[in-house]
Amino acid sequence: MTITHDTDVEPLLLNIRSTELHVTPEQFDRLCIDNPNLRLELTRDKKLIVMAPTFGESGKQNVSLVVQVGSWNYQTGLGEVFDSSTGYDFTAIRGGKMSPDVSWIEKSRLEGVSLLQFIPVVPDFVIELRSSTDRLSVLQAKMQEYQRLGVRLGLLINPQDKQVEVYRLGGEVEVIQSPNSVSCEDVLPGLRLDLMRIFD
Repeated sequence: MTITHDTDVEPLLLNIRSTELHVTPEQFDRLCIDNPNLRLELTRDKKLIVMAPTFGESGKQNVSLVVQVGSWNYQTGLGEVFDSSTGYDFTAIRGGKMSPDVSWIEKSRLEGVSLLQFIPVVPDFVIELRSSTDRLSVLQAKMQEYQRLGVRLGLLINPQDKQVEVYRLGGEVEVIQSPNSVSCEDVLPGLRLDLMRIFD
């Protein structure tokens, strides 16, 4: 039997929901290049995570968060804000390759760092927004990993349960029920995140 390769044929898609795929960081980079429309992450133990697109409600909520952090940063000029498409490379410090929904880095920590690649700098601040398809335990493990890597302040915003989990470097997790806003001032001076549009 002869096997031919037709470059015009649509690729075969495999359902890997019940299978764990492990790839090297180099293979992960290649997958990202070859599949620019997919949202991919790599855990510290090299497990490949394929994330589904969010529904409209989560997309709207995430824009609200990005705009608030971005507006604050535009006014203060203290750093750089990145959205959920931004990839970070933590493999040099025994981590994976992750993409927070919102992240911020103080500007002096980006001096000499190329932004034409995955960012090899641990952000100072991250937000993860739980969508209706996200398992809470998975996001909590991700937040703990951010904390282990050195993120100074992390927020896990959970609209389904109207909760915010606050992760501070070296501290215990604080759970806030149904807040109208949450302070980020210990890392982002003057920023209080309005959550009324998230929890309405």
